[in-house]
Amino acid sequence: MRRWGVLSGIGASAIWGGMYVVSKVVLDVIPPFTLLTLRLFLGSLVLGLIICLRGGLGFDRQQWREVLGVGIVGYGISIGLQFVGTKLSSASNGALITSSTPAFVLLFAALLLKEKMSIRRALALALSTLGALIVVDPRNARLAPDFFWGNLSLIGAALTWALYSVLIRLVTRRLDALRVSFVAFMGGLLLTVPVSFWEWKTIGFGEIDWGVVGGVLYLGVVSTALAMFLWNTAFAVLPAGVASLTLFVQPLVGALLGSLGLGERLSALFYFGGALIGAGLILAVREG
Repeated sequence: MRRWGVLSGIGASAIWGGMYVVSKVVLDVIPPFTLLTLRLFLGSLVLGLIICLRGGLGFDRQQWREVLGVGIVGYGISIGLQFVGTKLSSASNGALITSSTPAFVLLFAALLLKEKMSIRRALALALSTLGALIVVDPRNARLAPDFFWGNLSLIGAALTWALYSVLIRLVTRRLDALRVSFVAFMGGLLLTVPVSFWEWKTIGFGEIDWGVVGGVLYLGVVSTALAMFLWNTAFAVLPAGVASLTLFVQPLVGALLGSLGLGERLSALFYFGGALIGAGLILAVREG
């Protein structure tokens, strides 16, 4: 189960690492909360069909309230802020700020889950964070005034995603991760649907072609239904402080795909940073 949790977290982060380009293209046509609504709807449809085949949901009223609240934090607020930040900031800023999420997870895990910050876990976080910083290269970050609101949105997204991840750890102690993911999507839709109607009236849409449709399907089925379930599974199986470190795979995959797309060679620093991330993850996973 520990190995499955690590692989689930790595799988989710790898999917998200390759998602940025698709999101950026689709966001040029569809406003952020409208796109998020489409993602959550498609994700709910996929997971809902699987749950029906497995015999239904089986949540009581209290469980519905708890998981809906978690979904509002993660899929309504956090990903909404992530989309806004993606639209208003830069890719390098997004990668740099996202690398702070595991540190926030450790903070919330200590407060809400009473997870202890061991020396080994602190060292694992330090190694992985350093590796991520080497990969994304903070020198590429842009702090221009034009990016202020985008950067602020990304910081808010990192904080709230850390909180969401720890809350997932709490609720999946008693509930199945697949069913939790489905109901959490519903919670996100409670917030995103009204905002998407406002966007439709005030912002409108660009020209929607088959490329945009394909991008929406990819974001909804792969980056939402599959990746979110994998991420929730990682936090259901592993301590939050360990599961959070798998997020550092995201900038690695993003940099690798960016290099492949642009035909550029990866520097020795990329491999060194990747090795540090791997060492940090192995150190955390092997903690007794």
